[in-house]
Amino acid sequence: MIRKIRKNKQQDIREFDIARLLKSKRAITEYLNQVIAEGDDAELAAALGHIARAKGITLISESSGLTREALYKALRLCSKPRFDTVYRVVQALGLRIAVHP
Repeated sequence: MIRKIRKNKQQDIREFDIARLLKSKRAITEYLNQVIAEGDDAELAAALGHIARAKGITLISESSGLTREALYKALRLCSKPRFDTVYRVVQALGLRIAVHP
């Protein structure tokens, strides 16, 4: 009986997906600002990928002028997307890049 209970509990646990939490502009902005503050370019690419999935890869692809395949390739963990790609994705998300003192 104990084994069945433990087995059922393991089956109920779902893998964490941050894209499910990124529904509002505020959540997206806070998440992206935190990743940028940490200064890890690989994490920035992955974060943009999470946000693009939350908004819809097809929509971001159409808005940015990049193919879905190019987005998946550029916005995965440990990728090094060009600034042009990052800029186009940020614009497609309805955001902008700004520098403050």
